[in-house]
Amino acid sequence: MTGQVLGAHGAGPATREALRQAGLDPDQVLGLVRAALAEDLAQAGDVTSQAIVPEDARAEVCFTARAGGVLCGITLVAAMVEDAIGPGAAFAPTAADGERIRAGQHLATLEAPARAVLALERTALNLLGHLSGIASTTRQWVDALDGTKVKVRDTRKTMPLLRSLEKYAVRCGGGTNHRAGLYDQILIKDNHVAVAGGVGAALDAVRAAHPDHDIPVQVEVDSLAQLDEALDRGADQILLDNFDLDTLRAAVHRVRGVAPATVLEASGGLRLENARATALTGVDLIAVGALTQSAPALDIGLDTAG
Repeated sequence: MTGQVLGAHGAGPATREALRQAGLDPDQVLGLVRAALAEDLAQAGDVTSQAIVPEDARAEVCFTARAGGVLCGITLVAAMVEDAIGPGAAFAPTAADGERIRAGQHLATLEAPARAVLALERTALNLLGHLSGIASTTRQWVDALDGTKVKVRDTRKTMPLLRSLEKYAVRCGGGTNHRAGLYDQILIKDNHVAVAGGVGAALDAVRAAHPDHDIPVQVEVDSLAQLDEALDRGADQILLDNFDLDTLRAAVHRVRGVAPATVLEASGGLRLENARATALTGVDLIAVGALTQSAPALDIGLDTAG
């Protein structure tokens, strides 16, 4: 692969176990990092380093935070290094995923052939900064909700093929995950309601298809009238979409009076500055697509050690 600079050595047992403990599939992660490196290097490899850096040169570098936040992705970088460089590299993390980090903090050191370090530098930093940005943004929401019982939850607004990693980053930031995809939970949204002819009709169709209640079901409503329709059908989870605070409070009061066990989730138009006020309406969850859709990357660099 890439002019013999990088290979496919696999990740060691400890790293594979760390990925599993993080809720990630080691083989899926390795496939992703290999594809990412192949995109950057293609068949020719790093032509700049090949021209400038001696083949036998080695480098010792340090991953350094340029800004404070929450770290996510260091285990992924470990897997990338072990797989791409193999036993010729020594990677030593000094911070862990989920840890709050400060500007200037050293996160890991890497000692390896210089060409190999330069070949994976940008791919490693792109993933590390992106995932740490999601974790950092999520932690801001979690901190805003501190002292309430409300949890912040992500959505399917993720980058294709990066969903499992981005949802891991949400967990590193202290948030929780909604469904992994279209396959593991039913979420009746506005377009489903329109096709079915109403909230009640949509719920009836789902119950007919799943009479044994073998899959979680959530229904989205955008008015108190639709809420009443969902309650009439015994909905277990209701997504309150684009309700203002007064209407949220009214919705919570209405539901708690007749179905106190129903899980209520607020979504749509939520901002960090009104997160706490939204939580105090009495909902159980807050859905925030921005956690994965628009979190800014955390600035992390690679510096020469010493």
